[in-house]
Amino acid sequence: MNPAISPPTSTLTPSLTLCADDFGMSDGVDDAILRLVERGLLTAVSCMSLGPCWARDARALADLARGRCDLGLHLDLTEFAADTVRHPLGRLIARAYLGRLDRAALAASIEQQLDAFEAAAGLPPAFVDGHQHVHQLPGVRELLLQALARRGGSAPGPWIRNTRPALGGRWNDSDDRKHRVIAALGSRALQRACARQGLRQNADMLGVYPFDGSAADYEARLQRWLDRVGPATLLMCHPASRPAPGDAIAAARLREYGVLSDPGLLRRLEARGLVPRPLSALR
Repeated sequence: MNPAISPPTSTLTPSLTLCADDFGMSDGVDDAILRLVERGLLTAVSCMSLGPCWARDARALADLARGRCDLGLHLDLTEFAADTVRHPLGRLIARAYLGRLDRAALAASIEQQLDAFEAAAGLPPAFVDGHQHVHQLPGVRELLLQALARRGGSAPGPWIRNTRPALGGRWNDSDDRKHRVIAALGSRALQRACARQGLRQNADMLGVYPFDGSAADYEARLQRWLDRVGPATLLMCHPASRPAPGDAIAAARLREYGVLSDPGLLRRLEARGLVPRPLSALR
């Protein structure tokens, strides 16, 4: 990345949370995330509590993250969930909008994933989001918020990921078009539901792209995203130190890790006033 990073364009005080998704999915994902947490770059980690590596690696992550990084549940309905609720993403979206989700099975899966998170991590999630953003879909979001309300806990409860694009996007940009489609699937309805329940959200999100290009392309994207950081912006990433069989975005994960593991990245972020912070540190 170019050391001469220009300052953010926002006139408001920027606040960045850098969140890695998919912890628990594979050895390579977990290894990369643990290394980036230890380095102090990541301030949030979203965890697949039904993933094959979660039970083994959760305690190490919790110990390493204590006091400097929030751990959240990455609600999964497309990868490791039970057959009764697991669908390919396109089918899941269609069933959600047609009102054809099995509500009883879905509610049970949400409880199972929350229980598995707490059992292995030893604490409740500081935030909740969704693998492939499924947490915002109709039917899913209502049952998720109901489950969180039943569990109670100290106010104001966990943060809920808002997929709203940060300001500065362009319709003629393929990354931004993909992001707008994701947000259109439920971000506004989820915002209204969270407001009614008094749950907090990040203001907006960055990090969406088609998982294509080279490492240099990812560096350029990261530069553009950093220029768009505003108050309470979340930047998601998907690093891995080695590929996993069958992972459709394995090459992109390796490229991301190569860029994010640059020893000078955190120093350059600090130089432009973008010290990554946990969501729980934001008001």
